[in-house]
Amino acid sequence: MLDDMRGRTVSPVFVGREEELEALSESLDEARKGQVTAVLLGGEAGVGKTRLVQRFAERCVEGGAHVLFGGCVELSTEGLAYAPFTAALRQLVREQGPAAVAALLPEGAERDLARLLPEFGEPSGDGETDTGRARLFEQFLTLLERLADTRPTVLVIEDIHWADRSSRDLIAFLSRNLHAPQVLIVMTYRSDDLHRQHPLRPVLAELGRVGGVHRLDLPRLSRDEVAEQMAGILGEVPQYAKVEKVYERSEGIPLFVEAMLEGGEDCSFPESMQDLILNSVERLPEETQRVLRVAAAGGIRVSHALLAAVSGLSDVELETALRPAIAGNVLQIADSRAYVFRHSLIREAVHDELLPGEHQRLHARFAEEISKNRLLVPPGRASVELAHHWYGARNDHWALISAWEAAQKSFKAFAYTEAVPLLERVLMLWDRVPDAAELIEADHTTVLERASEAANAGGDVDKGMKFVKAALAELDETREPERVAQLIVRRAAFKSSKDHPGVIEDLYEALRLVPENSLDHAEVVTPLSRRLMLKGEIAEAGRLIAEALRRVRELGDRCLEADLLMNLALGHSLGGELESAIVINEQALEIGRKEGSGRLITRAIGNNIDALIDMGREDEALRMSEDGWKIAKKYGRLRGSGLFIKNNWAEALESIGRWDEAVEIVEGALGHGPALRTRHALLRVRADIALARGELQLVEGILGEIGVLKGRPKDLVQDVISNARLLIGWHLLRGEPGAALAVAEQVLAHPRQSSKAMLSWRLLSLLRTVCDAAEPAEPERTAAVREHAAGVAAELSLIGPVAEAYRLSYSGDFDAAAAAWERLRRPHNQAKALLRAATAAARSGDREGAAARLRVALPLAQALRATPLIDEIEALSRRVGLGQPAQEPSELLTPRELEVLRLVTQGRTNRDIAAELFISAKTVSVHVSNILAKLGVTTRGEAAAAAHRLSLLSR
Repeated sequence: MLDDMRGRTVSPVFVGREEELEALSESLDEARKGQVTAVLLGGEAGVGKTRLVQRFAERCVEGGAHVLFGGCVELSTEGLAYAPFTAALRQLVREQGPAAVAALLPEGAERDLARLLPEFGEPSGDGETDTGRARLFEQFLTLLERLADTRPTVLVIEDIHWADRSSRDLIAFLSRNLHAPQVLIVMTYRSDDLHRQHPLRPVLAELGRVGGVHRLDLPRLSRDEVAEQMAGILGEVPQYAKVEKVYERSEGIPLFVEAMLEGGEDCSFPESMQDLILNSVERLPEETQRVLRVAAAGGIRVSHALLAAVSGLSDVELETALRPAIAGNVLQIADSRAYVFRHSLIREAVHDELLPGEHQRLHARFAEEISKNRLLVPPGRASVELAHHWYGARNDHWALISAWEAAQKSFKAFAYTEAVPLLERVLMLWDRVPDAAELIEADHTTVLERASEAANAGGDVDKGMKFVKAALAELDETREPERVAQLIVRRAAFKSSKDHPGVIEDLYEALRLVPENSLDHAEVVTPLSRRLMLKGEIAEAGRLIAEALRRVRELGDRCLEADLLMNLALGHSLGGELESAIVINEQALEIGRKEGSGRLITRAIGNNIDALIDMGREDEALRMSEDGWKIAKKYGRLRGSGLFIKNNWAEALESIGRWDEAVEIVEGALGHGPALRTRHALLRVRADIALARGELQLVEGILGEIGVLKGRPKDLVQDVISNARLLIGWHLLRGEPGAALAVAEQVLAHPRQSSKAMLSWRLLSLLRTVCDAAEPAEPERTAAVREHAAGVAAELSLIGPVAEAYRLSYSGDFDAAAAAWERLRRPHNQAKALLRAATAAARSGDREGAAARLRVALPLAQALRATPLIDEIEALSRRVGLGQPAQEPSELLTPRELEVLRLVTQGRTNRDIAAELFISAKTVSVHVSNILAKLGVTTRGEAAAAAHRLSLLSR
């Protein structure tokens, strides 16, 4: 064998790159502190990225770090899911053994890793395909964190420009969520390969916004560095003219420098880059070149046994043929008796030299040999290798079969995004293969259904919708009603995720197609009843749930029972029966625990957090949020129920005035790429805080994103109410009470604005503020809004202290409301109620009472940095003569006289000033006379001019 043979090192000296090497070392130092997660190392093909990371890895190992390697290959784009992570995991298993690796994970978690490596036994089979991929991500994250408990861990992933979609998603996930110290991911990519539509571009853009991810670009070598590289290769200092020639023609790309020096004394430079790279190949013996062409068809890496089988050579003949290629550093020996091309550009150049017929024959040979013995390729690779080679061989028959098989393997590995193009290939080849259905034991519609399932699990809604529509077009509902119903339910899910109309109509259509006394019927009722609840049709939803619960209990489906119970609890929550909602959710939670269903457990926890917030029990809600997030992480449900929990967590923090923490929670959750509805919910929490702090531009951006400014219609009551509340707040902050009143009219016209008591009382309390602001200019419209609001209030239930506090604000009992908010520890609401109470006191002539309330309200608002509320409190304080004004007092005038003078300069009459400052017109007249005397003027106009000239009101 050739195990003892090594090709000559092109340059024994590590040339240049000291600055980049130091940057990588600094990143590792920062990673040890938990401040850096990943480094993205970009550079042109042949510029030396691999050499740099190898040198960095050597330095890391010398310093006691653990380095894992994984690389992407071109085949990844055809469905070789998680290729770099599988390689790194395989290295770890070789080093420590599967038992030691499994011991680093939570109990049973190694079954998720079994989808990547068979050494971990049988994969988990819980059937929750929508959660499996997320759980796999969590286990890999946990593995890296546990490895780093004992020593620094570096994961090197090369050539991510070839990464499959699942690997790209896992890379993004790890980069966002790796917060444990001592872990660093180093990724390389070809920057010159990233065309505008390249799938890596959005990933790089996303990671560029993640804290702790550094970008590092590797430049070409300088002239002096090229000279140093040449000296290392030649073993002597090169002549100046030779350096100039090589530097000019190689343009500082190390691979081209090596290729030119391999060309001999003349350092010739062929017409094309491919010719230059092939120089070192074309000088090899003809038999060696033939074997290299065979190897190039197999990929960057090919095992000795597979290459021998495909080439038809014996071990001795193969070794003899390869020896010159290894000595010439075209090919290198890897572990597990495999060969790799020194650089992917060399393999690409050799592969491009294949003639069309030769290309097809070689791919056919690889497919034939792998079919005979799947052990010729690494575990888990056979199916996708076969799909690649049969397709390359243009053998439609086997290309279809192997693509179908590879797609099924992708499903088992949670690599849904890789399954989609494989299934698309099956669909493309379908008409070319006469007996396609018999070959794969599935009809064309089944392939479409499977593709829609993969697209759904992978989050590709648009593509999934196309598959569903195509499948429905092939089916007859009279012959296969249940199958049609299942597809319609999936279509409804796609519509819901895109916030498109027609969801309930689809679900009713599906319900019509399934037998009433069946689990299929209950499975349709589950999403339908939830949607009806959210739309406000609680009675109809409750009727459907009662019937379905009876059925599923008879048939013994505990998971469906739990889902229906949580829908029932949702109805209680919307109606204000919060204690009942919590009790029912607890029943569902217990079922989830007994069934081991992470989906049920996390959904029940999220629902109860929401109920606790509505009851004013934030401390419990916060504890449950923290625990729930950990549970969601354990079950791999971060992006589903986990982010719903995060949203409720942020709501709890926002309500009790811990706004900075709430913003941090929201921004962290948005970084996980939540579903559209969850994203909108998170943005609404952020908008509430932005409104309270006067961040108008941010509020406008959020309202634009969630469609509020465009008047995008909503059919879910919570969305209608929440969006209206934010829009009203935005108009009020902009000083547009008339526009706010128009929004109030629209939301009151909604047929079911009263479905969730707490939300509706909150809205009604805001509508009172709107009416008070708009009444002077719009008395008739305001009266109509007040009357309509009173009708809504009369129908609302009143359960719980939060709803009661909002009702008190709506009814105008602001002192009682302020006391209620104080008991609930909601400082912003308390300060607003105190301001309203102070305003009422001032209007009644109780200036001391107003001042006392304002003294309590101001520090509450200041602690929150609630700028608009602070401004209102300070303005009213000045009007009632409380404390010092915003500007420094003048030596000429008293603070009260300055306040009167300010209004005089605005052209206000004595009566206007009296109303504004809650004093009598006679008192105003006295103040005006004093002002005129002190300023030495005789008219109000002259007083205004003097005020500007003396800058009395400039601060």
